[in-house]
Amino acid sequence: MFATLSDRLADTFKNLRGKGRLSEADIDATAREIRIALLEADVALPVVKEFVGAVKDRARGEEVSGALNPAQQIIKIVNEELVTILGGETRRLRYAKSGPTVIMLAGLQGAGKTTLAAKLALWLKDQGKSPVLVACDLQRPNAVKQLQVNGERVGVPVFAPEAGNGVGDPVSVARASIEEAGRKLYDVVIVDTAGRLGVDAELMQQASDIRDAVNPDEVLFVVDAMIGQDAVVTARAFLDGVGYDGVVLTKLDGDARGGAALSIASLTGRPVMFASNGEKLTDFDLFHPDRMASRILDMGDMMTLIEQAEKTFDQDQAMKAAAKLSGQGGEFTLDDFLEQMQQVRKLGSMSKIMGMLPGMGQFREQLENFDEREIDRIQAIIQSMTPSERANPKMIDGSRRARIAKGSGRMVSDVNQLVDRFFEARKMMMQMARGGGMPGMPGMPGMPGAGKRGKPKAVAKKGKGAKKSGNPAKAAQEAAAAKEKADAAAANPFGTPKEDIDYEAAAANLDLPKDFSKFLK
Repeated sequence: MFATLSDRLADTFKNLRGKGRLSEADIDATAREIRIALLEADVALPVVKEFVGAVKDRARGEEVSGALNPAQQIIKIVNEELVTILGGETRRLRYAKSGPTVIMLAGLQGAGKTTLAAKLALWLKDQGKSPVLVACDLQRPNAVKQLQVNGERVGVPVFAPEAGNGVGDPVSVARASIEEAGRKLYDVVIVDTAGRLGVDAELMQQASDIRDAVNPDEVLFVVDAMIGQDAVVTARAFLDGVGYDGVVLTKLDGDARGGAALSIASLTGRPVMFASNGEKLTDFDLFHPDRMASRILDMGDMMTLIEQAEKTFDQDQAMKAAAKLSGQGGEFTLDDFLEQMQQVRKLGSMSKIMGMLPGMGQFREQLENFDEREIDRIQAIIQSMTPSERANPKMIDGSRRARIAKGSGRMVSDVNQLVDRFFEARKMMMQMARGGGMPGMPGMPGMPGAGKRGKPKAVAKKGKGAKKSGNPAKAAQEAAAAKEKADAAAANPFGTPKEDIDYEAAAANLDLPKDFSKFLK
């Protein structure tokens, strides 16, 4: 979503590199480029003015003028100001001290409230809660049915006494859901309300009546991040008509310019609490302003990647693979490689995973064009091998490779590439697991120019030389000993000091081919 903004900011910062000092003209030019980038991203004008003003004021201060690298300091300032306009800190849910926690969802039709209700229920279930979904959208056709289907998919019960489709009283359903939660000991009630295609008095009144009936602990306004500045207008209307405690952004994986995400927190004073960034019911998590700012500036989002890996990866499998790579649990085989690849697939699409790594913005086009089916093809090749071949890929000869290619529907060259890449990847992972460092990185442990455990080899000091003693007699004695040693080394660079060698006699005793003596002259 923030691709355009990210690219423009990267180009802006590139112009500052190599400058030891920033002039007033440099600061003005940088501020102008940042302003254009934000406006092109459809950020609200008041937010742009406030943001650019804060960056310029800080850029003229001592933190940039006194910095060793002004360009890096400007990036730091922009990052901190982005975090500020995105809400500052991560806002978490408030839970009721007694009784069930009631969360009410409000927003326009098409914002994705019903799907988001199921995503939120699944997220709460993973947090150890016992949620229940309440179908209070009785206007939209099949809204109740959709919530029931989504509830079944995430394994969360749905309270839906009315069939909907324009029939039933949503206020009475909401009120009855609190009693139902008390009877069945649900600790979180998620109320899905009706939306409209636009803001109207009837919508506001119905949402207000439901709010008064259930007295929610949290009212979340669900907004489509792809509708641009209209999202801010709708957010203000709901804030005045119903009131809410936080914002949930949906469709953050879309190709819109993302101005709503950067504007809504500043203009409404309500923090963005959750973000939905995909179609899967697991594509939902807390909104972290600092991580979003890092993504915009192409610094990656390693914390989110680590958290997802911790939730997804099987700890036992990971420990077994690590033991094999370190040489303590047998040899790392293609079966282990396939298991690790399947674990990675659980994290989501490879393009999304790679997009969380720092500096991947320059490879955005390649990531967008990455064929996710390539992993399926690799899996087909591995599963076309026999257990013995997967355990010992070195035994796979030409005829076996042809058979594997035919069994997996691939070319022999594909099988050759997979086997070769496996051996290269295994070698690299084993070196890293044993503390050998990254291959190809000069100065890293296990590389040329590095000693044991990565400590650099001793290098002769240049400059003033060895220290001399303050005692004149001792200094003269040390100087004489050093001169004697240097003379002996110069006279005999190959032997021991003071050892005379007859090189001609030594050469005559060598068993050399005929006519080789001319090379010794």
